[in-house]
Amino acid sequence: MTKTTSLVPPAGLSSDELRRYARHLTLPQVGLEGQSRLKAARVLLVGVGGLGSPAALYLAAAGVGSLGLVDHDAVDLSNLQRQVLHGTSDVGRSKLDSARDRLADINPLVRLTTHDVRLTSANAMSILADYDVIVDGSDNFATRYLVNDACALLGKPDVYGSIYRFEGQVSVFDVTRGPCYRCLYRDPPPPELVPSCEQAGVLGVLPGIVGALQAAEAIKLVLGSGESLVGRLLLVDALGMRFREMTLARDPDCPVCGEHPTLQQLIDYDAFCGAPRARPKDETRMVITPAELKAELDSGASLTVLDVREAWEWDLCHIEGSVHIPLSQLPERLPELPQGVGVVTLCHHGGRASQAARFLMANGVAQVRVLQGGVEGWAEQVDPGMARY
Repeated sequence: MTKTTSLVPPAGLSSDELRRYARHLTLPQVGLEGQSRLKAARVLLVGVGGLGSPAALYLAAAGVGSLGLVDHDAVDLSNLQRQVLHGTSDVGRSKLDSARDRLADINPLVRLTTHDVRLTSANAMSILADYDVIVDGSDNFATRYLVNDACALLGKPDVYGSIYRFEGQVSVFDVTRGPCYRCLYRDPPPPELVPSCEQAGVLGVLPGIVGALQAAEAIKLVLGSGESLVGRLLLVDALGMRFREMTLARDPDCPVCGEHPTLQQLIDYDAFCGAPRARPKDETRMVITPAELKAELDSGASLTVLDVREAWEWDLCHIEGSVHIPLSQLPERLPELPQGVGVVTLCHHGGRASQAARFLMANGVAQVRVLQGGVEGWAEQVDPGMARY
């Protein structure tokens, strides 16, 4: 669903705009002409989470005339440690609704267009086509490759950013002037080696640093001023507070921007990145509810409850009597599991537990089930006094 609100004054800069953007107008590299360019610009933000939050705030404040937002998620309490576009009162709301309210307060002169969809191969080209600059604030490889390829096919710049724990990356991929994302990362990593933000964690201020750098790159692209990060990868180490730079070159064998490109249209990026498919219907028997598990444990059933979360999560809370083996250690510690009894795997919400269950079944463990909702579900339905995070 797409919504548009327009509060943009007529062409040129009004007296209100002259006052609002006064500190821009004094800059020779911006001035009246540059601010008018910003007002005429159309910038799309893919994601209004950790990276998209600071990028959206600064792009709106800078006076980008038309700002598009793509997201299909709701605000969660755990987002607030880093997603500064949203507040406590927004928990449970659509991120787009939250973003619209905040950005309208920052600058009511910006025309906001929201795209309440998951960006896919089916809709990416039509959505991106309406914008001049694309800022990628996504948090997964499938979307990054999708945005890169769509931008390359459309000839639009892709302002890239990514974060992991204390480290970040920023670049501008523009096939009209330099390499693309596939020149840097030809193939995605195996999905089992890619921890989620929930698993790996991230320093809350890091996306603020990286997202602000993305906003700066987008503004420079609109102004046509300064030196962009095309052909360069900026590496941010927030723990050591160091910035390093790598030179990027176009890969002559790149399937998108190489000498003989083979990718002429968008593909299935979930399949390309190895995303797990939906479980077959007969695998629903693998799921056990918290209430069902509680009943089995109370009856003295012979089973192993395997908790595959990280040590710090286990220390916060765990089910009494469960066995703790972090998912990353499961292959080497598999012999520690009791033989000949059923296993129920669990994590925080269920994603890692499902991976563990598939691994166990592939290694000969016949009776495996996944705790529905993980320890969060257990706390909600069985033990309200359990610590939640």
